[in-house]
Amino acid sequence: MTRQVVVMNSSSDRIKPHFVLVPLMAQGHMIPMIDLALLLAERGVRVTVITTPFNASRFKTTIDQANVSGLPIRFVELPFPCAEVGLPDGCENLDVVPSMDLMLNFFEATSLLQKPMEIYLRKHEPYPNCIISDLCHPWTKKVASNLNVPRLTFFSICCFSLLCNHNISHYKAYDGITDENELIVVPGLTQIIEVSKAQAPGFFSAPGWEKLDEEVRQAELVADGIVVNSFEDLEHSYIQSYQKAMNKKVWTVGPLSLYNKDVSGMAVRGNKDTSIDANRCMAWLDMMMPRSVIYVSFGSLTHVLPSQIVELGLGLEASNRPFVWVIKDRERSDAVDEWLADGFEERVGSKGCIIKGWAPQVMILSHPAIGGFVTHCGWNSTLEGVTAGVPMVTWPHFADQFLNERMVVDVLEIGVPIGVTEPTMYVNPEVLKFVGRDDVEKAVRNLMDEGKEGEERRKRAEALGEMAREAMREGGSSHVNLTHMINSFSVNDKKSNKCK
Repeated sequence: MTRQVVVMNSSSDRIKPHFVLVPLMAQGHMIPMIDLALLLAERGVRVTVITTPFNASRFKTTIDQANVSGLPIRFVELPFPCAEVGLPDGCENLDVVPSMDLMLNFFEATSLLQKPMEIYLRKHEPYPNCIISDLCHPWTKKVASNLNVPRLTFFSICCFSLLCNHNISHYKAYDGITDENELIVVPGLTQIIEVSKAQAPGFFSAPGWEKLDEEVRQAELVADGIVVNSFEDLEHSYIQSYQKAMNKKVWTVGPLSLYNKDVSGMAVRGNKDTSIDANRCMAWLDMMMPRSVIYVSFGSLTHVLPSQIVELGLGLEASNRPFVWVIKDRERSDAVDEWLADGFEERVGSKGCIIKGWAPQVMILSHPAIGGFVTHCGWNSTLEGVTAGVPMVTWPHFADQFLNERMVVDVLEIGVPIGVTEPTMYVNPEVLKFVGRDDVEKAVRNLMDEGKEGEERRKRAEALGEMAREAMREGGSSHVNLTHMINSFSVNDKKSNKCK
């Protein structure tokens, strides 16, 4: 049975435009799209978010806060068809899928939401003006076509990485490449950017994923526009080049994390509860000197093995810098817990704050004590680091992360690479190349360097942070772009709504 959580109290609902948002069920995709939903609702748009019971439960506090605020938004919980595709019950988010072998099953399950979503939107008023769906939901193309409404593709990826992927494919840059680790220059850019096929293979390039890859490509080509969580001053030339390459309007409307203006909003963003560890961490940060602490976190999908966790911890200890280190529940094991308790936590003492589980990342990064960020380079985290105005140690693992590293290190010049050259997901753990403690220590020391190079890097990061905040203020580029996007799709007439 479909469940609907309605948060609509305005008497003028009937004249509001109605946008339907369909996020991918993965935290790095859901969090910015929920921010977008709240931002649209705050701007007077009536919003429907299509989700599932498990994913709605993670955002319960956010939903409750929207309810209290009277925002015109509803969260529709469609049953997720786990059994139909051979998934264990409750596998409604990528971060709880138990193995890589079941990932295709998960995407097959998402595609089965097409009919229930369409039935719901036909049955419940008001009729949609526009659908905004994650790039990983190509099946929404059929929903939009059947309902005769425009559809926009949402990317939680920067235009720089999107353009690199597009140009590599368009110019067939990998043709004739036999060594997947051989560096090639990305064609069609004004700056020399080098990557390998292993680092930037495309979105769904693994064997068995060809059908989904083609569906995603076709859905992007016929979309009525593209929405990106980025901002003009960050990557203006890449936004313009990507828009020209796709021959359709690209709206940059971020950083969406800046929707959360108060501590309570930042504390529950992406999770219904604030953990005891997180509360302790904020109190600990209050005692630290400004810009003195390094924050270490690798996102929701990256899985760091126990042996790598040990090397990372020993490198942080050797750097002699205070640190906040997030170890996710899925990374914890008896071996990790025993190692932490067997001398490490005692040795680092008050210099280290370890969060075991979920962490309110935006709130931590916004604290004045944070002076650097060791990140996996997922775009959500990368943009949050940019927004906070902190330089980064880049440690990419897979997907768009190596291209994001190039953005941080080569384009923005606010990053220090840890030295990873090959992806670590989908790889046999026995052949993984670990990052050693010496590499961690060196990168952290370089990032937190108080000399001229480090100071210039910090100044560039702080300037970008101010630009990010300016973009979201009234009259800023992202604020104006969102207004234009809303106005472009405020009439229930598909021909009028298309915006090239």
